[in-house]
Amino acid sequence: MPVPTCVLGSRGIYDKATHGHDPDKYVELGSFTKVVTGTALTQMAREGGLSLDDPIDYWLDEVPKGTGITLQSLADHTSGLPRLPPDPPASIRDPYASFTHAVLHRLLGDLDKVASGTVGKVVYSNLGYAVLGHVLTVAAGCGFQQLVDRYVLAPLELQAGAMTAEPPVEQRLVPRGFLSRPRGLWTLTGPILPAGGLWSTPRTAAHVLLGLTVDRLLGEPAPSWFRASSSMWHNGATRGSSIFAASHEDGRWILLHRLHGNPNRTDRLALKTFKKHATV
Repeated sequence: MPVPTCVLGSRGIYDKATHGHDPDKYVELGSFTKVVTGTALTQMAREGGLSLDDPIDYWLDEVPKGTGITLQSLADHTSGLPRLPPDPPASIRDPYASFTHAVLHRLLGDLDKVASGTVGKVVYSNLGYAVLGHVLTVAAGCGFQQLVDRYVLAPLELQAGAMTAEPPVEQRLVPRGFLSRPRGLWTLTGPILPAGGLWSTPRTAAHVLLGLTVDRLLGEPAPSWFRASSSMWHNGATRGSSIFAASHEDGRWILLHRLHGNPNRTDRLALKTFKKHATV
């Protein structure tokens, strides 16, 4: 079955949507959400409201003292926290449905035991970003959407809600299966939201990529971004959507979104296109 695909880019990288994709419809961004969360962190730090070196127990009373986990280590995946919450999911089809705010608060009280790795060693952690998002909302005294609107969207001259966990149903583009029936989506509106629950149009996501990594409108990009040679990138995947976004120091950039949950294929397609136009 053909996969709905959208490619946006620069310098010879064509703008194209195929097989029913639409660059102006809301799609799931998966872990691309992390660069938004990380940007909110760095912007709050620039305002002086917090520091990347703050230990999380400074902001969260329930966290045991002396874990060594800082906001910086949550943002760059060196906190020692595991990739996923340690409790087994209630549903394999929806691994985050049982990860509620009550569960997060319980885990925070045992964070010294939950941390299974060494602080300072890179271990990609969705749980770490759930904790980071919670810290930021506590520090700012507002909800996560308000953080996104104030610290990311407004400075990039995007309207409030252009990135959101709950876009209008009629404006969503979702993966479909047999007989074009919509496939089930993961529950990403709870505490896991800062790790992977935002939606936006591909055009909005491309605007964010450009503003943060090419034009550097908000200063040095957040530690959420992966760095490789002269490029910066981040990808993301949910049950039925995947995205890859990258930019190069020479100004080239690409954003590729597919309504398919095979992120490896999405990454390969984006990198192949990106490298093909290296000399354009």
